[in-house]
Amino acid sequence: MLPSAQVALEELNIAGRMNPGPWVKHSENVGIAARNIAEKIPGMDPDKAYVVGLLHDIGRRVGIVDIPTHVYEGYKHCMARGWDEAARVCMTHSYRLMKEEFDYEPSTEQEKAIKEYILNTEADDYDKLIQICDSLATDYGFVILEKRFVDVTRRYGIMEDYIKGWDVSFKIKESFEEKMGCSIYDVLPDIGRTTLLSPKPWTPPTK
Repeated sequence: MLPSAQVALEELNIAGRMNPGPWVKHSENVGIAARNIAEKIPGMDPDKAYVVGLLHDIGRRVGIVDIPTHVYEGYKHCMARGWDEAARVCMTHSYRLMKEEFDYEPSTEQEKAIKEYILNTEADDYDKLIQICDSLATDYGFVILEKRFVDVTRRYGIMEDYIKGWDVSFKIKESFEEKMGCSIYDVLPDIGRTTLLSPKPWTPPTK
């Protein structure tokens, strides 16, 4: 099940008041990117793509947290409301390598739960769509993949398997473009202008 787009936007606005930051506008843009791409792909539901895009980071409502925490909090939040399709994308969006991400034994209960879920999940087109839209959307608009990869690296540094994840993103891009019959970038509003912007990486406010 999924909420309506209106309900999803209301949830995102509530979450934004709980934990203000650029992640809220980023989430809105992920939804827009997902909807625009899905509109070009036969068999995909643009409304579903929009809603799961809006809610993919909803776990950030609990505060400034790491990847496993916001992934799992988003999953729990959506499951508590019966939104299992959105909950799934909360889990999968940060793990482009899927099963290959977990070649280790997690130490926290959150990561153990995430690992079990991912190991029992095969990424479908909506999982892959939000994984790539997460890399196409910023809070200030849409950018080419290479620009977003640099932005994330400036904020967090180079992590193990980053390059593998980038390779997966480009494969997803090529697969969707074959189905669309055009470039993904063709359906992202004003991407030529926003790609050339270079805002400073966001840093959390100090208390």
